[in-house]
Amino acid sequence: MAESPTLPGGDRRGVLFDVDGTLIDSSYIHTIAWWGAFRQYGYDVPMAAIHQLVGMGGARLVDTLLPDGRDRDEDQDIMASHGALYASHWPSLRPLDGAKELLGQCHAGGLAVALASSARQRDLQVMRSVLDADAFIDAATSANDAKESKPAPDILEAALDAVGIEPGNAVYVGDAVWDMKAAGALGIPAIGVTCGGIQAAQLREAGAVEVYEGPRDLLENLGSSAIGRLLALRPNG
Repeated sequence: MAESPTLPGGDRRGVLFDVDGTLIDSSYIHTIAWWGAFRQYGYDVPMAAIHQLVGMGGARLVDTLLPDGRDRDEDQDIMASHGALYASHWPSLRPLDGAKELLGQCHAGGLAVALASSARQRDLQVMRSVLDADAFIDAATSANDAKESKPAPDILEAALDAVGIEPGNAVYVGDAVWDMKAAGALGIPAIGVTCGGIQAAQLREAGAVEVYEGPRDLLENLGSSAIGRLLALRPNG
């Protein structure tokens, strides 16, 4: 892992990024995978209901969508089925427009860059390969790094620890309501992107300080964004 940069005053500053639906166009693939997994176990859950919860941890998602009186012994099997169905779509995964360039610009500006993902370790490895941006990434988390999933802030705390950054010196970028809530729990300004399919108004209501269409839109407005305020504090900035 690269050492995160030290900026004026000895502070380190950086940007945390969600991955699914924020940098990789995968939110609807997760929706279809969950839909298929539920059907395999006899649950007909509408895709729209599933999509609203993508980005929440798998156990939380299952518990929220399925009846209280169900056989909970099947929950782990349902999550495993989702994982297998999602993996079948690995060859279809693509980075969202501007994702690699956005990471590169943050890195070039002297900011630490961390992927704050709650994806399974193998899924994260595949998505990092799809992004092809490891030269710009200082650290990355997976589901293994947190006890509680989003909207709990554990994943973000793990990412902050990995790059040695205090919450007050970070900005978080995500596409889900749960991303905004997790950042809010730590007092981290959260930038929302609508490329995961969640409306701007929902992201703002959940705490987003700004909302952009996706990585390209954020990149083109970087200087005036919350990330731009961090960049303004870089050496010789």
